[in-house]
Amino acid sequence: MNDPDEKATPRAETGQGEELFDLLIPPGVPRKIIMDIIQKFDVELVERKQRLYFANMDGDERELLAFRGKKKTVNEVQDYLYQELQKFIGE
Repeated sequence: MNDPDEKATPRAETGQGEELFDLLIPPGVPRKIIMDIIQKFDVELVERKQRLYFANMDGDERELLAFRGKKKTVNEVQDYLYQELQKFIGE
């Protein structure tokens, strides 16, 4: 996803007709990072069904967590999440 406009996928609308976007949270992200993002950004934590296509889960539908918010905010969250995961892995 090199185009910044392709980072998030539209999932819902606000009452004013504005689109909201979901950013799926990869399984295994520490709760501390999730809570930090919820406190720092204007996003909502939601559950979403998603088909998985890797390992032995080919096509299985699972409930995953996602951050939901406005496109610009969700793109910022994606960048922040990536940075925080890099720090976590480096520890």
